[in-house]
Amino acid sequence: MQLEIDKSSLSVYEALASEVRLKIVQLLSKNKMNIKELSKELEISSPIVTKHIKKLEDAGIIRTEKVPGKSGIQKISILKVDHIEINFPKKIYHSFATYETSVPVGHYTDIEVLPTCGIASDKDFLGPVDDPKIFMVPTRVDAKILWFTQGYVEYKIPNFLKSEESIQQFDISLEVSSEFPFSNEVWPSDITFSLNGIELGTWISPGDFADTRGKYTPDWWPHNVNQYGLLKTIRITSHGTYIDGDPLSNVTIDDLDVNCASWTFRTEVKEDAKHVGGATIFGRKFGNHDQDINFKIYYI
Repeated sequence: MQLEIDKSSLSVYEALASEVRLKIVQLLSKNKMNIKELSKELEISSPIVTKHIKKLEDAGIIRTEKVPGKSGIQKISILKVDHIEINFPKKIYHSFATYETSVPVGHYTDIEVLPTCGIASDKDFLGPVDDPKIFMVPTRVDAKILWFTQGYVEYKIPNFLKSEESIQQFDISLEVSSEFPFSNEVWPSDITFSLNGIELGTWISPGDFADTRGKYTPDWWPHNVNQYGLLKTIRITSHGTYIDGDPLSNVTIDDLDVNCASWTFRTEVKEDAKHVGGATIFGRKFGNHDQDINFKIYYI
């Protein structure tokens, strides 16, 4: 589950702002439980437990199923979410000038992937799934989402820096997750990012998410497959490379050839990775963020 710092996520924040409800989440992380079982563990009455369960259900954190029991139909509570990420507003650097470029997901310049894989526009699948050849169809430029189990995809943008300009920071932002044949919230994948052949580092994606529909995912998209990714920002600075503020590698701005004609960005799942869990890249009209792959260069 991915949250924003706005009122759309208030129900989740409110649901978790309770010691009792936090205990319920902890209990359900180990086993499915009914109201009576939870009441016994928590040492509070069943009506009060029911109110807490309703709060967690409304927030999308748990779900309830009706199943046959010894004394008739009983409600079983099940934890839906095992990962929550909060997106804080991005800091703005006023002191630098910038060059910005946004590249649609389908505008890749090179690709080599293995199934499961596929591409889709906001209207339909762009050819059969699990056939790597469809990645080269002319309509690929309309793709708003792509996925693969192993391999890489590359995007190229022009380098607008002039000789008298000095690069200070390079940001690359994209919505990305693992790739599972349907979905799996616990499906780690080692996703490696490179720029102009320089490996920026590897991020471990925690899973392939379908606990809720993506905010922008079109209605025709099946409900039981990946719905959204996590918005990640890779930041190359003068003292290292970071992903959402966490260290990713020791690559610095000084390691880049700023005189290059273009920048080539690669997203890759290597054959020898510890977790070969695939990659899914979400663009506009898919996922939780209405954006493509964004590149932003800060310079003076």
